[in-house]
Amino acid sequence: MANAAEIDILPGVRGDLDEPLVSGPFSALGPILLPLVDRGWIEVYRLVPWTAPDGTCGEQPGPPIPKQDLPAVLADAENWEYPRSGTWLGCLTLTLTEAGRRVSRGRAVSFQLGDGISWADGERACAPRARC
Repeated sequence: MANAAEIDILPGVRGDLDEPLVSGPFSALGPILLPLVDRGWIEVYRLVPWTAPDGTCGEQPGPPIPKQDLPAVLADAENWEYPRSGTWLGCLTLTLTEAGRRVSRGRAVSFQLGDGISWADGERACAPRARC
């Protein structure tokens, strides 16, 4: 949820985890995210190009990935690695839904890992990179 508030790319999720998840297999992470999608708290997107009114190029979340495609997409280890190209276009990102923002403002949430987790509110935003 913290990464969804930050609108971080998926590899950033792994960097925010504690052991044993941080060094565990990628296959262990998808089952953690899917219940958050099922509850309507987060959505998963690929970053697409965006141009600011001042001409600055950047990225923004594209259309949400359909729920039925998420298990396969999240099982792909490449989606959990930082891109070798250095560009984030096409990378997966998480965003909070309106319901997720309400949850994040109101209380700590205990989910399937049994951990009490709280996070700060975030807004959907774009990541400026350079001039077009």
